[in-house]
Amino acid sequence: MERDKSLSGNREYTNGEITVYWKPVACVHASYCYRELIEVFDPSSRPWVDMKGAPTARIIEVVNMCPTEALTWKWNDEEKNTAIDINQTNHIKFRRPELLKETGKNRGEEPVSVKVMIDGPIVIKGSFTLVSKGNTKDIKQGLISICRCGASDQLPFCDGRHRKVGYTD
Repeated sequence: MERDKSLSGNREYTNGEITVYWKPVACVHASYCYRELIEVFDPSSRPWVDMKGAPTARIIEVVNMCPTEALTWKWNDEEKNTAIDINQTNHIKFRRPELLKETGKNRGEEPVSVKVMIDGPIVIKGSFTLVSKGNTKDIKQGLISICRCGASDQLPFCDGRHRKVGYTD
């Protein structure tokens, strides 16, 4: 089941046991979701998430692979969310939907993290200054993806075109 969050563009999908949240603005199309579990995450279908396509534990495992946390999840049973037992999640890291919020508590300055995605962009998260072709942009607790394939229409930013052009490392 999908519930449209049209104001923010965010989406929610549930199988009754968990709810998966998708934040499109954070998605860099690293493609872990559909490469690992096309039965649930199929970008050619609408809606693109079918929560009946796999067991809950497998969905959680794949959602936790998302490098940008564009996909997150929570238990629908609030008691499980407040008293997480590592055995309940099959030793899988629990991700809270609070990660989807545009605003929230200021967590202070965190270290900048840089991830090079296999066959995809460079993902930079944190507070930093981006310098490109003489222009500077201050990023405060943000997330950006930098194109490595050179095919993006939004250079230096990734627009997902690496998938269309078949870019590989």
